[in-house]
This record gives sequence, structure tokens and C-alpha cells, in this order.
Amino acid sequence: MTDTQARGAGGVQSVDRAFELLELVADVGGEATLSQLAEASGLPQPTIHRLLRALILGGYIRQQPSRRYSLGPRLIRLGETAGKVVGASARPHLTQLRDLTGETSNMAVLDGDQVVYVAQVLSPHAMRMFTEIGERVDLHCTAVGKAVLATLSPAETDRILSRITMSPRTIHTITDPAVIREEIEFIREQGYAVDDGEQEIGVRCFAVAIPNAHTPAALSVSGPQARVAGLDMDIIIPLLQETAARLGRDLSAAN
Repeated sequence: MTDTQARGAGGVQSVDRAFELLELVADVGGEATLSQLAEASGLPQPTIHRLLRALILGGYIRQQPSRRYSLGPRLIRLGETAGKVVGASARPHLTQLRDLTGETSNMAVLDGDQVVYVAQVLSPHAMRMFTEIGERVDLHCTAVGKAVLATLSPAETDRILSRITMSPRTIHTITDPAVIREEIEFIREQGYAVDDGEQEIGVRCFAVAIPNAHTPAALSVSGPQARVAGLDMDIIIPLLQETAARLGRDLSAAN
């Protein structure tokens, strides 16, 4: 390897490591200490410190007065733009899903310890669920959130559940960590998640994970409980899974 090639390889490695640090900070809720990052990444602290200084200068990381490191404001613009691009890619799939089910279709991605809606196609019915693009919702009480949790390893699921406050949104919300762990395991086995009035009374939602997504993500259909309860599960679940598979292939091909 020539000196130029060696410098190039070292530069690529530094970029890879910088992105890894950003991901690790995001994985622990957006804020971490130097020792946490060293333990999670296996990198020497001097190397991490050097990479963090570069990220701080670029506005991608902030150092708090407590000396903890948090995600920086420059990531907001990147995230918003990326969300719009992903949402545009998802819209044809969501439109087809909405047309076949008659209900609002959604796409949401994991963002810290919540999921954020990045795309939506509304039901033609006057009575429907309204969830705005960009809205963040909790993992433990939404079908998209539970579907995303089911894609993670049990260890990562446990880390997230240990950080979040499982507040009750309705009388149906699961607030016991042991019960939600059982629910997640059941979702892994059956391949889909259900929110039956857990986030909002009178609203029912079915969701499946999007395979091959670089960021854990899910598709869902949702609407008034009385109307969605009439959907044929033997039709709606395979339809969701087929749509998610096609979207996953499109998103993978675009990278």
C-alpha cells in the first residue's frame, strides 16, 4: 500500500469511527460520557476524544457543562432532510396500502427512545386518525413502536426499556416492563404488532417492521377501532408485510 493509499484508508476509518460515535450517542438517548463511549466502542479514549473534537467543531456534537457529550444542532437539518427523502420514497407504497385497506397508512423510524413519523397517506374517510409527519410517539404504547422494538436484540430492548418512562396514555396502556417484554417476544414470533387503544382511546393500529432498513422502522395502518376491527387479519397482515418488504428493498437499493 502506498503512503497515499494508507492515508486514504486511515481517513475512511476515521469517518467510520466518527459515525459510529454518533450512533452510540443516539443509542443511549442522545447524551453520553467519554467512558461510556469507550466501553461501547472499544476505542481508546484519546482516539475518541480526537474524533469528538472534530465533531464538535462541525456542530454535530456538543459538550455539556457536565462534560457529557450530546448530539449537536447541525444534525437537526440533516435529519429533517433525510426524513423528507425517505418519506418521498415511502409515499407510493403507503398510497397503495391506503387504497387497499381504506385506512390511514404510516411509516415511522426509531429516533432515540421514541419513533418519529416520516410519511403518511390519509384515509379517505371523514373519521380517521390524525398523526402529523414529524410527530414523535412512545415505543411502549404504539404498534409502530412495539414493531420497532421487536427488531432489536433483547439486550438493546432492555436498555431502552430501562431508560424510558412507561407512562399510561389510556387505561389500556402497558406500563409493566415485564409485560411489555412478553409482548415484544410475542411480536417477534407472530410478525406484527397491535395497538388496541393503548395510545389513544378508540384508535386501533396494526404495524410490521420494515426489513433491511438501516434505521429500525415500521409500517402501519390505523383508524377508528370499530372500523379497523372489521378488517380481515388474514388479508391485512400479509398485505402489510408484503408492502414493508417492497419498501425495504427500495430503501436498500437507494443506498
